[in-house]
Amino acid sequence: MSKKVLVVDDEPSIVKLVQFNLEKEGFSVEVASDGQTALEKVNEHPPDLIVLDLMLPKMDGLEVCKQIRKENSHLPILMLTAKNEEFDKVLGLELGADDYMTKPFSPRELVARVKAILRRMEALRDQGIPGDRNCLRVGELEIDTEGYEVRKKGDPVDLTPKEFELLIHLASHRGKVLSRDQLLNAVWDYDYIGDTRIVDVHVSHLREKVEEDSRNPIYIKTVRGIGYKFEGPKES
Repeated sequence: MSKKVLVVDDEPSIVKLVQFNLEKEGFSVEVASDGQTALEKVNEHPPDLIVLDLMLPKMDGLEVCKQIRKENSHLPILMLTAKNEEFDKVLGLELGADDYMTKPFSPRELVARVKAILRRMEALRDQGIPGDRNCLRVGELEIDTEGYEVRKKGDPVDLTPKEFELLIHLASHRGKVLSRDQLLNAVWDYDYIGDTRIVDVHVSHLREKVEEDSRNPIYIKTVRGIGYKFEGPKES
């Protein structure tokens, strides 16, 4: 069965271009021209991935992203923006977008990113990490790749697909320093050409969810000038 992608944009030319290129690659495509309709479609028949424009009538892309994340933490979101401001990109990521592209973009690159996101999500379900039943326990964290769940002190933690994947990659390389470029290539599956801010935003969000004190993390440590390292709490 083909993967379903919901394309949300109020520019008919963009929708037509994206739809044509995705369908050419075997995807099933639904479209919406405003934020409210997009939410209705997501709630009625959730897609496998959503391509979401930032500037939309009725409800903008940031609010759509925020609303989706309240109900569905696992739906991958690729955000489109016509602006180049760092603010828009970072805010979109902080609200739960997994990736972003700036208009104008190459249709071939968009298709490649959609494929990369879905391929990585499929790989997550098959990826084994040390531990019982594909489950890694570190301190008060329990990461279950089969159930696609993370628990802290036994309570579930809602992570976006990219946050979940980033946590797994860090945890499965426990004790190893990973540069931002290494994380970009491993977790996002392509080269951002130095745009490492996306890693920092996701790490910051991840810390807020898995750490007791995000400003004094015990799991995801910053290695100044290089990147990040996953550790467990020190034994008392």
